[in-house]
Amino acid sequence: MKKRIMFLILTSILLGIEVLIAVFAHDGFVRPYIGDVLVVIVIYCFIRIFIPEKMKLLPIYIFVFAVCVEILQWLHIVDIFGLSDNRFMSVLIGGTFDIKDILCYGAGCILLGIYEYVGK
Repeated sequence: MKKRIMFLILTSILLGIEVLIAVFAHDGFVRPYIGDVLVVIVIYCFIRIFIPEKMKLLPIYIFVFAVCVEILQWLHIVDIFGLSDNRFMSVLIGGTFDIKDILCYGAGCILLGIYEYVGK
């Protein structure tokens, strides 16, 4: 139960940081790079609320999921579903494919993989 609570707290804190980055960081580094590294960590912490046991492959699953979302951006899925006027969905899914995003997701997942193998 302690692990679940810890991951709930981490998810809340990191999600709050992500919101702050989205609202206030309009630079060329924090928002596009740190935000993308953090997003996979938020997803990881959220999943670990429900599955507190270690899952060594979880970082890989999250990376694949993040890449799939990025591919959906490349396919303009927001426009296909007519959600381009919905600001929330446009921000949530994203609208611009960028290979650098995938590299940031990879960096975040590498950090998570290290945690999975080294952490307690």
